[in-house]
Amino acid sequence: MAFDTDIDPHGAYEGTPADSAVAANSGHGSAGVRIADGVRAAILEGAYPPGTRVRQEDLADQYAASRVPVREALRILEAEGLITRVANAGAWVSQLNLAECEELYRVRERIEPLLLAMNVPLLAPAVDDLAELAARMERAADAEEFLSLDRAFHLATYAAADTTMLRETVVRLWNRTHHYRRAFTRVARAHGEDAAVHLDHRLLVEAIRRGDADEAEDVLYRHVRRTRVELARHPEIFPH
Repeated sequence: MAFDTDIDPHGAYEGTPADSAVAANSGHGSAGVRIADGVRAAILEGAYPPGTRVRQEDLADQYAASRVPVREALRILEAEGLITRVANAGAWVSQLNLAECEELYRVRERIEPLLLAMNVPLLAPAVDDLAELAARMERAADAEEFLSLDRAFHLATYAAADTTMLRETVVRLWNRTHHYRRAFTRVARAHGEDAAVHLDHRLLVEAIRRGDADEAEDVLYRHVRRTRVELARHPEIFPH
């Protein structure tokens, strides 16, 4: 397996087949999915920061759609945890929350190493591409470029194995924790503490190159845990 290392940041953010199925069953599927895909990408790219009001009428104008598929799109994004809807009030991009961050990252710490271990035996053809992505992350000019490359790197290491639901679950968790990753990346870069992140990526590549699934699991567990631990040390990034 090989993949394109020329990552397009605007094409890097995906939903899941289950999200598409939810909208398809609504009768406004294609329009709802299209709008959800666009809003999801905007949220994950940082165009809509946490706490931003998301107005149905604005989305209807932007996507030349009626309110019905817009509401369907917001339901999809609410189910993913990206949008918070309040009855008779509106919808907002979900805020950062320390308790949620702790829980989501503890789940990721457990299931992502499992998914990676399932993929390691199948990743030999992709290891040089992974090494190139790791090198590009070290050269990234800013946090957004790093985040796009980082997502491409990790999701590529999860894409080879055929799973019934594990990869889909991980993609959902990546989408839901993206704002936390952005906050961690900015903190790490500001304090010159991103060297450990880059070392982890190099260690992952070498473990994959050797076909050492156990070592890859251990490195990834520590890698994901670091984000949770470091964010807990910076409560100022979470709204009071």
